[in-house]
Amino acid sequence: MKILAAMSGGVDSAVAAARAVEAGHEVVGVHLALSRMPGTLRTGSRGCCTIEDSMDAQRAANIIGIPYYVWDFSDRFKADVVDDFIAEYSAGRTPNPCMRCNEKIKFAALLDKAIALGFDAVCTGHYASLTTDAHGNIELHRASAWAKDQSYVLGVLTAEQLKYCYFPLGDTPSKALVREEAERRGLGVANKPDSHDICFIPDGDTRGWLADKVGEKEGNILDSEGNVVGEHRGAHSYTVGQRRGLSLGRPAPDGRPRFVLEVRPVSNTVVVGPKEALDVGEIAGGRLSWAGLPQPHPEQWFDCEVQIRAHADPVPARARVAPIDPNAEVYRVGATEEFVVVPEEPLSGVAPGQTAVVYVGTRVIGQFTIDRTVSATLPQSTLVDAASV
Repeated sequence: MKILAAMSGGVDSAVAAARAVEAGHEVVGVHLALSRMPGTLRTGSRGCCTIEDSMDAQRAANIIGIPYYVWDFSDRFKADVVDDFIAEYSAGRTPNPCMRCNEKIKFAALLDKAIALGFDAVCTGHYASLTTDAHGNIELHRASAWAKDQSYVLGVLTAEQLKYCYFPLGDTPSKALVREEAERRGLGVANKPDSHDICFIPDGDTRGWLADKVGEKEGNILDSEGNVVGEHRGAHSYTVGQRRGLSLGRPAPDGRPRFVLEVRPVSNTVVVGPKEALDVGEIAGGRLSWAGLPQPHPEQWFDCEVQIRAHADPVPARARVAPIDPNAEVYRVGATEEFVVVPEEPLSGVAPGQTAVVYVGTRVIGQFTIDRTVSATLPQSTLVDAASV
């Protein structure tokens, strides 16, 4: 096959490209330039897709012996990832920019260009596995090493996109073995630390970065009964489940810590309460997709597991797809159905805007962006302000 290897500059993508060559494929390496002002992206081990990473990727491609190019996707990255991040926070949601980058950049813009240029597949260093069922349908599964499994961040991929994906690291038992292999191959990135945090926030200060982009506006912090217990400088800088940095003027009557329960951007208020009030008994969202064929009867309840963060444990649950209540203004324009998931045990600290990925066994069934939650302890649902959407 003719393979386009997406090379981030890290050890995983370098070894994945080398394995693709070893498997007999015709491989071309490409690095994605995501900013026209590289200084605005993270540098060193804390970033990804920086100038340093581009140079590391080029050195790896030279050692592997494959052609190497840099493609400028900065405009798409700003529109589909950075601007989306700002819009989501402004609407009181907590987005995952890495999910949007996978969805819109690495497996949409990049994949589309690769197919147009005649490539058969895009190779990445993600730890996930692809299998084919008895009817030839491709399925996305967890990697063999659950500690490094990255199927969650790939949950946004569709059946059509999976046809063009190639994940050579999916059966590798551990990251340590990948580093050892990189060392044997003479790749200089063998001991390069993994990237962390949000690449387009240079100093890691998300709160300050958002304040610069959307401004600051003082407002009230309320308890669950509506009493004013403090003030904030901008609701966008708070997220559900947050405990630190609340600066509350009135302590709780019982002296226990309080956590953010809701962010209401329309009224510019933040609601806080005890930790147990974070427990959620149902989640639902309308920006859904299927990673492969959907369930035969998705409108019927089926047993599954749900994962709401990249490094969270999966939780047993029941799920179904249902029509959206036309009066539920919390949903984005054009949404007609929602994924509804009821976990066996309450989830904690779930924020609208997070991505929930649904599994059956090791297989990724699909995903959705959480638009609404139903509290397991409070008498009514916890929703984003409808007028903010």
